[in-house]
Amino acid sequence: MSSTKPILESPEAWPPLPLAAWAATRDTLHMWTQIAGKVRLALSPHVNHWWQVPLYVSARGLTTSPIPYGDVIFEIEFDFIDHLLRVTTNRAENKTMRLCPRTVADFHAEFMALLRSLDIHPKIWPMPVEVPNPIRFDQDATHTSYDPTYANAFWRILVTADCVFKEFRSRFIGKVSPVHFFWGSFDLAVTRFSGRLAPQREGADKITREAYSHEVSSVGFWPGGGDVNGAAFYSYAAPQPAGFGDRPVRPAEALYQTQMGEFLLMYDDVRGSESPRNALLDFCQSTYDAAADLGNWDRRALER
Repeated sequence: MSSTKPILESPEAWPPLPLAAWAATRDTLHMWTQIAGKVRLALSPHVNHWWQVPLYVSARGLTTSPIPYGDVIFEIEFDFIDHLLRVTTNRAENKTMRLCPRTVADFHAEFMALLRSLDIHPKIWPMPVEVPNPIRFDQDATHTSYDPTYANAFWRILVTADCVFKEFRSRFIGKVSPVHFFWGSFDLAVTRFSGRLAPQREGADKITREAYSHEVSSVGFWPGGGDVNGAAFYSYAAPQPAGFGDRPVRPAEALYQTQMGEFLLMYDDVRGSESPRNALLDFCQSTYDAAADLGNWDRRALER
Protein backbone atom coordinates (compact mmCIF):
# COMPACT_ATOMS: atom_id res chain seq x y z
CA MET A 1 0.00 0.00 0.00
CA SER A 2 1.32 3.47 -0.86
CA SER A 3 2.47 5.63 2.05
CA THR A 4 1.61 8.82 0.17
CA LYS A 5 -0.55 11.15 2.26
CA PRO A 6 -4.06 11.95 1.00
CA ILE A 7 -4.07 15.17 -1.00
CA LEU A 8 -5.85 17.19 1.71
CA GLU A 9 -3.10 16.28 4.19
CA SER A 10 -0.06 16.68 1.92
CA PRO A 11 2.32 19.64 2.44
CA GLU A 12 1.81 20.62 -1.21
CA ALA A 13 -1.85 21.31 -0.48
CA TRP A 14 -0.99 23.79 2.28
CA PRO A 15 1.91 25.92 0.95
CA PRO A 16 3.31 28.91 2.85
CA LEU A 17 1.72 32.26 1.97
CA PRO A 18 3.52 35.06 3.89
CA LEU A 19 1.47 38.21 3.47
CA ALA A 20 4.41 40.62 3.25
CA ALA A 21 6.00 38.61 0.44
CA TRP A 22 2.98 38.58 -1.85
CA ALA A 23 0.87 41.58 -0.77
CA ALA A 24 1.60 43.49 -3.99
CA THR A 25 0.60 40.48 -6.11
CA ARG A 26 -2.53 39.99 -3.98
CA ASP A 27 -3.59 43.60 -4.52
CA THR A 28 -3.06 43.44 -8.29
CA LEU A 29 -4.80 40.08 -8.61
CA HIS A 30 -7.68 41.46 -6.53
CA MET A 31 -8.25 44.13 -9.19
CA TRP A 32 -7.98 41.65 -12.07
CA THR A 33 -10.54 39.30 -10.52
CA GLN A 34 -12.87 42.27 -9.96
CA ILE A 35 -12.75 43.10 -13.67
CA ALA A 36 -13.68 39.54 -14.67
CA GLY A 37 -16.22 39.30 -11.86
CA LYS A 38 -17.95 42.48 -12.97
CA VAL A 39 -18.48 40.93 -16.40
CA ARG A 40 -20.24 38.00 -14.75
CA LEU A 41 -22.28 40.41 -12.62
CA ALA A 42 -23.30 42.51 -15.61
CA LEU A 43 -24.55 39.57 -17.66
CA SER A 44 -26.05 37.24 -15.04
CA PRO A 45 -29.62 37.25 -13.70
CA HIS A 46 -29.94 38.26 -10.08
CA VAL A 47 -29.85 35.44 -7.52
CA ASN A 48 -30.71 35.73 -3.83
CA HIS A 49 -27.89 36.97 -1.59
CA TRP A 50 -25.89 38.03 -4.69
CA TRP A 51 -24.98 34.45 -5.55
CA GLN A 52 -24.72 35.45 -9.23
CA VAL A 53 -21.64 37.54 -8.35
CA PRO A 54 -18.83 35.19 -7.14
CA LEU A 55 -16.21 33.17 -8.95
CA TYR A 56 -15.63 29.46 -8.33
CA VAL A 57 -12.50 27.44 -7.65
CA SER A 58 -11.50 25.25 -10.58
CA ALA A 59 -8.86 22.57 -11.12
CA ARG A 60 -6.57 25.25 -12.55
CA GLY A 61 -7.62 28.50 -10.87
CA LEU A 62 -10.78 30.58 -10.62
CA THR A 63 -13.67 30.59 -13.07
CA THR A 64 -16.84 32.56 -13.72
CA SER A 65 -18.71 29.40 -14.79
CA PRO A 66 -20.66 29.66 -18.11
CA ILE A 67 -22.17 33.07 -18.89
CA PRO A 68 -24.86 33.61 -21.56
CA TYR A 69 -24.49 36.52 -23.98
CA GLY A 70 -26.85 36.72 -26.93
CA ASP A 71 -26.34 33.57 -29.01
CA VAL A 72 -23.11 32.55 -27.29
CA ILE A 73 -22.11 31.07 -23.94
CA PHE A 74 -18.64 31.91 -22.67
CA GLU A 75 -16.51 31.29 -19.59
CA ILE A 76 -13.61 33.25 -18.10
CA GLU A 77 -10.94 31.37 -16.15
CA PHE A 78 -7.80 32.48 -14.35
CA ASP A 79 -5.31 29.65 -14.87
CA PHE A 80 -2.72 29.77 -12.07
CA ILE A 81 -0.80 26.77 -13.41
CA ASP A 82 0.06 28.11 -16.88
CA HIS A 83 -0.59 31.71 -15.72
CA LEU A 84 -3.11 32.65 -18.36
CA LEU A 85 -6.51 34.24 -18.43
CA ARG A 86 -8.58 32.07 -20.74
CA VAL A 87 -11.92 32.83 -22.39
CA THR A 88 -13.69 29.89 -24.02
CA THR A 89 -17.04 29.74 -25.82
CA ASN A 90 -19.54 27.13 -26.95
CA ARG A 91 -18.46 28.01 -30.50
CA ALA A 92 -15.14 26.20 -29.81
CA GLU A 93 -13.28 29.50 -29.46
CA ASN A 94 -10.38 29.67 -27.01
CA LYS A 95 -8.48 32.90 -26.46
CA THR A 96 -5.88 33.67 -23.82
CA MET A 97 -3.82 36.48 -22.36
CA ARG A 98 -0.77 36.16 -20.14
CA LEU A 99 -0.88 36.74 -16.39
CA CYS A 100 2.35 38.62 -15.77
CA PRO A 101 3.53 41.88 -14.16
CA ARG A 102 1.53 44.69 -15.76
CA THR A 103 -0.70 47.57 -14.74
CA VAL A 104 -4.37 47.05 -14.05
CA ALA A 105 -5.07 49.57 -16.82
CA ASP A 106 -3.13 47.43 -19.34
CA PHE A 107 -4.86 44.26 -18.14
CA HIS A 108 -8.27 45.93 -18.45
CA ALA A 109 -7.56 47.18 -21.97
CA GLU A 110 -6.32 43.81 -23.26
CA PHE A 111 -9.10 41.86 -21.56
CA MET A 112 -11.88 44.03 -22.94
CA ALA A 113 -10.29 43.89 -26.40
CA LEU A 114 -10.17 40.08 -26.15
CA LEU A 115 -13.90 39.99 -25.35
CA ARG A 116 -14.65 42.33 -28.26
CA SER A 117 -12.72 40.02 -30.59
CA LEU A 118 -15.26 37.34 -29.62
CA ASP A 119 -18.12 39.80 -30.29
CA ILE A 120 -18.84 40.05 -26.56
CA HIS A 121 -19.48 43.64 -25.42
CA PRO A 122 -20.30 43.87 -21.69
CA LYS A 123 -20.72 47.20 -19.96
CA ILE A 124 -19.18 47.21 -16.50
CA TRP A 125 -18.80 49.88 -13.84
CA PRO A 126 -15.04 50.65 -13.97
CA MET A 127 -14.57 51.30 -10.23
CA PRO A 128 -13.29 48.65 -7.80
CA VAL A 129 -15.43 47.87 -4.76
CA GLU A 130 -14.72 47.03 -1.12
CA VAL A 131 -11.21 48.53 -1.19
CA PRO A 132 -9.86 51.79 0.29
CA ASN A 133 -8.95 54.56 -2.17
CA PRO A 134 -10.29 52.83 -5.31
CA ILE A 135 -8.77 53.68 -8.70
CA ARG A 136 -10.66 53.25 -11.98
CA PHE A 137 -9.51 50.08 -13.72
CA ASP A 138 -8.63 51.93 -16.90
CA GLN A 139 -6.51 54.45 -14.96
CA ASP A 140 -4.80 52.16 -12.44
CA ALA A 141 -1.04 52.24 -12.97
CA THR A 142 -0.41 51.64 -9.24
CA HIS A 143 -1.01 47.91 -9.03
CA THR A 144 1.53 46.21 -11.31
CA SER A 145 2.79 43.05 -9.55
CA TYR A 146 2.32 39.40 -10.38
CA ASP A 147 4.51 36.74 -8.78
CA PRO A 148 3.50 33.40 -10.35
CA THR A 149 4.87 31.38 -7.43
CA TYR A 150 2.61 33.10 -4.91
CA ALA A 151 -0.37 33.25 -7.27
CA ASN A 152 -0.07 29.48 -7.63
CA ALA A 153 0.32 29.02 -3.86
CA PHE A 154 -2.82 31.09 -3.24
CA TRP A 155 -4.78 28.96 -5.70
CA ARG A 156 -3.48 25.70 -4.15
CA ILE A 157 -4.80 26.86 -0.77
CA LEU A 158 -8.12 27.83 -2.35
CA VAL A 159 -8.56 24.47 -4.07
CA THR A 160 -7.75 22.62 -0.84
CA ALA A 161 -10.01 24.80 1.30
CA ASP A 162 -12.74 24.44 -1.34
CA CYS A 163 -12.65 20.64 -0.89
CA VAL A 164 -12.80 20.88 2.91
CA PHE A 165 -15.61 23.45 2.83
CA LYS A 166 -17.58 21.23 0.44
CA GLU A 167 -17.21 18.32 2.85
CA PHE A 168 -18.49 20.55 5.66
CA ARG A 169 -21.31 21.83 3.42
CA SER A 170 -22.47 18.28 2.70
CA ARG A 171 -23.46 17.77 6.34
CA PHE A 172 -26.24 20.36 6.07
CA ILE A 173 -29.65 19.77 4.46
CA GLY A 174 -31.06 23.24 5.03
CA LYS A 175 -30.47 26.18 2.72
CA VAL A 176 -26.73 26.58 2.13
CA SER A 177 -24.71 28.60 -0.36
CA PRO A 178 -22.28 27.16 -2.87
CA VAL A 179 -18.63 27.39 -1.90
CA HIS A 180 -17.75 30.53 -3.80
CA PHE A 181 -15.09 33.21 -4.13
CA PHE A 182 -16.23 36.79 -3.63
CA TRP A 183 -13.99 39.02 -5.71
CA GLY A 184 -15.10 42.14 -3.81
CA SER A 185 -13.81 41.01 -0.43
CA PHE A 186 -11.35 38.54 -2.04
CA ASP A 187 -12.34 35.56 0.07
CA LEU A 188 -13.70 32.03 -0.27
CA ALA A 189 -16.84 31.33 1.74
CA VAL A 190 -19.73 28.98 2.41
CA THR A 191 -22.84 30.06 4.32
CA ARG A 192 -25.54 28.10 6.16
CA PHE A 193 -29.02 29.52 6.81
CA SER A 194 -31.33 28.91 9.78
CA GLY A 195 -34.41 29.38 7.57
CA ARG A 196 -35.57 32.45 9.50
CA LEU A 197 -35.64 36.08 8.45
CA ALA A 198 -33.06 38.29 10.13
CA PRO A 199 -33.92 41.63 11.74
CA GLN A 200 -33.49 44.51 9.32
CA ARG A 201 -30.15 46.30 9.62
CA GLU A 202 -30.72 49.98 10.26
CA GLY A 203 -28.91 52.12 7.71
CA ALA A 204 -27.72 49.15 5.63
CA ASP A 205 -27.26 49.62 1.88
CA LYS A 206 -29.15 47.40 -0.57
CA ILE A 207 -26.21 45.03 -1.02
CA THR A 208 -25.91 44.37 2.73
CA ARG A 209 -29.68 44.12 3.17
CA GLU A 210 -29.87 41.42 0.51
CA ALA A 211 -26.78 39.56 1.73
CA TYR A 212 -28.02 39.37 5.32
CA SER A 213 -31.78 39.18 4.86
CA HIS A 214 -31.81 35.83 6.70
CA GLU A 215 -29.98 34.40 9.71
CA VAL A 216 -26.62 32.93 8.71
CA SER A 217 -23.53 31.15 9.93
CA SER A 218 -20.64 31.64 7.53
CA VAL A 219 -17.10 30.28 7.34
CA GLY A 220 -14.37 31.21 4.90
CA PHE A 221 -10.74 31.78 3.95
CA TRP A 222 -9.16 35.22 3.50
CA PRO A 223 -5.54 36.06 2.60
CA GLY A 224 -5.33 38.71 5.30
CA GLY A 225 -4.79 42.44 5.55
CA GLY A 226 -5.31 45.37 7.89
CA ASP A 227 -5.10 44.18 11.48
CA VAL A 228 -4.81 40.54 10.39
CA ASN A 229 -1.19 40.01 9.41
CA GLY A 230 -1.54 36.82 7.45
CA ALA A 231 -3.95 34.42 5.81
CA ALA A 232 -6.74 33.22 8.07
CA PHE A 233 -9.90 31.19 8.23
CA TYR A 234 -12.87 33.06 9.71
CA SER A 235 -16.34 32.29 11.00
CA TYR A 236 -19.18 34.59 12.00
CA ALA A 237 -22.90 34.59 12.74
CA ALA A 238 -25.31 37.27 11.57
CA PRO A 239 -27.12 38.39 13.56
CA GLN A 240 -24.68 37.40 16.26
CA PRO A 241 -26.37 35.67 19.21
CA ALA A 242 -25.50 36.66 22.76
CA GLY A 243 -22.44 34.86 24.08
CA PHE A 244 -21.12 33.88 20.63
CA GLY A 245 -17.65 35.29 21.18
CA ASP A 246 -17.33 33.57 24.56
CA ARG A 247 -18.09 30.10 23.25
CA PRO A 248 -15.10 27.68 23.29
CA VAL A 249 -14.26 26.51 19.76
CA ARG A 250 -11.71 24.18 18.17
CA PRO A 251 -8.83 23.93 17.56
CA ALA A 252 -7.24 25.62 20.56
CA GLU A 253 -5.45 28.16 18.34
CA ALA A 254 -8.75 29.70 17.19
CA LEU A 255 -9.68 33.00 18.81
CA TYR A 256 -12.48 35.53 18.77
CA GLN A 257 -11.47 38.85 17.21
CA THR A 258 -13.62 41.40 19.03
CA GLN A 259 -13.07 44.27 16.60
CA MET A 260 -14.11 42.15 13.61
CA GLY A 261 -16.79 40.23 15.51
CA GLU A 262 -15.53 36.92 14.10
CA PHE A 263 -13.63 33.82 15.09
CA LEU A 264 -10.25 33.59 13.39
CA LEU A 265 -7.93 30.64 12.87
CA MET A 266 -4.63 31.60 11.29
CA TYR A 267 -3.73 29.64 8.19
CA ASP A 268 -0.23 28.89 9.50
CA ASP A 269 -1.77 27.18 12.54
CA VAL A 270 -3.79 24.95 10.23
CA ARG A 271 -0.91 24.04 7.91
CA GLY A 272 1.31 23.33 10.93
CA SER A 273 -1.18 20.99 12.60
CA GLU A 274 -0.95 17.20 12.60
CA SER A 275 -4.03 17.02 10.34
CA PRO A 276 -4.81 20.31 8.53
CA ARG A 277 -8.05 18.88 7.14
CA ASN A 278 -9.30 17.86 10.57
CA ALA A 279 -8.22 21.16 12.14
CA LEU A 280 -10.19 23.11 9.56
CA LEU A 281 -13.25 20.86 9.82
CA ASP A 282 -13.15 21.24 13.61
CA PHE A 283 -13.10 25.02 13.21
CA CYS A 284 -16.01 24.95 10.76
CA GLN A 285 -18.10 22.64 12.93
CA SER A 286 -17.42 24.15 16.36
CA THR A 287 -18.07 27.74 15.26
CA TYR A 288 -21.26 26.65 13.52
CA ASP A 289 -22.26 24.81 16.71
CA ALA A 290 -21.84 28.08 18.61
CA ALA A 291 -24.00 30.01 16.15
CA ALA A 292 -26.71 27.33 15.88
CA ASP A 293 -26.95 26.49 19.59
CA LEU A 294 -26.94 30.07 20.84
CA GLY A 295 -29.22 31.17 17.99
CA ASN A 296 -31.74 28.38 18.68
CA TRP A 297 -31.60 26.90 15.19
CA ASP A 298 -33.75 23.84 14.50
CA ARG A 299 -30.73 21.60 14.14
CA ARG A 300 -32.63 18.30 13.86
CA ALA A 301 -34.38 19.61 10.76
CA LEU A 302 -31.29 21.21 9.21
CA GLU A 303 -28.51 18.65 9.62
CA ARG A 304 -27.73 15.13 8.50
